[in-house]
Amino acid sequence: MESIFEQSQRRINRVNSVFFRSIYHTIDWGCRLIEINGARGVGKTTLMLQHAKILSNSDIKRVLYVSLDDPFFYNHSIIDIADYFVKFGGVYLFLDEVHKYPSKFPKHDWSAEIKVIYDRYADLQIVYSGSSVLQLFKGHGDLSRRKCSYNLPGLSFREYINWVSKKEFSPYTLIQILENHADIAKAITEEIKVIPLFIDYLKHGYYPYYQEAPDQFCSRLRDTINVILEQDLPAVSSFSHENHIKLKKLLAVIAETVPFTPNLSNLRSELFITDQRTLLNYLDALEKAELLSTIDKATRGMKRLQKPAKIYLNNTNLLNCLYFDKPNIGTQRETFFFNQLRSNSIVNYPDKGDFIVDSKYTFEIGGKSKPSFQIQDIPNSYYAIDDIEIGFGNRIPLWLFGFVY
Repeated sequence: MESIFEQSQRRINRVNSVFFRSIYHTIDWGCRLIEINGARGVGKTTLMLQHAKILSNSDIKRVLYVSLDDPFFYNHSIIDIADYFVKFGGVYLFLDEVHKYPSKFPKHDWSAEIKVIYDRYADLQIVYSGSSVLQLFKGHGDLSRRKCSYNLPGLSFREYINWVSKKEFSPYTLIQILENHADIAKAITEEIKVIPLFIDYLKHGYYPYYQEAPDQFCSRLRDTINVILEQDLPAVSSFSHENHIKLKKLLAVIAETVPFTPNLSNLRSELFITDQRTLLNYLDALEKAELLSTIDKATRGMKRLQKPAKIYLNNTNLLNCLYFDKPNIGTQRETFFFNQLRSNSIVNYPDKGDFIVDSKYTFEIGGKSKPSFQIQDIPNSYYAIDDIEIGFGNRIPLWLFGFVY
């Protein structure tokens, strides 16, 4: 048991506390049970360790961080360590990688054990993290009425700028950008050269671990994808070995042709899938794993169709690392816009234009030579334009939409 506490102290002391994600300041850290979800590699562990480090400044013995994929948990339970921790004055318990917890009994999974320690120890604060695929998990412990839940996305373009340039640019709402984009862009570009940073971000800025080994980034990202498909998804769902092979093939097919307009019959034939529901479940799993992003047609009442109108890779880093050739520039622009806007808005596929946001704002995405007549007859229409620093009228720099979170 002592080794777990020693490992915890080493991890907490070693974490970098120079750069904090914006979500850190929006989390209600006073909540007794906090859930932090997010795709593998976006920085959940760092976020937890940073808060643990702040709490440990007064007394490190009151704080414990453990990763539930540690071999320790093959012979011990979450309840065991919580009992021991509280007995010796522990107050703040951080549980990482909960979906990797090796449950001893079918009805005694991590969610059931967290419910037990939450109910048993009124003075214990619990923060736990897991993969975004936890949305697929049907646990035996109902935590919905107890937890404060947060989703951590990858770095926005704004966060990436702050991280690499040591600046402190604030986010803007979509409305602020639409109404004041020229003034906002002017203020930002007076401080930094934004276009080179934007090009770098599209290649490697979404996942914070890039700076650990820049030359190995794409290799590590492909390894991350394999872990998601081979370990994370089977840990929270009924996906078998055969399923994850089909998931890999499905991801490869889509990656080669994004933005992908799905023909479900052709996909089923190519993957030897007998029914449409199974294929839709596969697409749903890849989207919850934050490898794909699907977009629905904007329909009356905004009802979700049976199949998506288009499918994109989740972010431009995936696009750059899964393509053997240079990705299509138009696809890259659309992927960036969709990825950044969907964090705070509802994004759909319109009858005219590339995207409609929050059922009101129509956007066409393109380069600086993009003509301005394509959506000119549509109210509340805008152009998100690449390769410009400052816009004019309804022509807004594409990079500026990376400041919405």
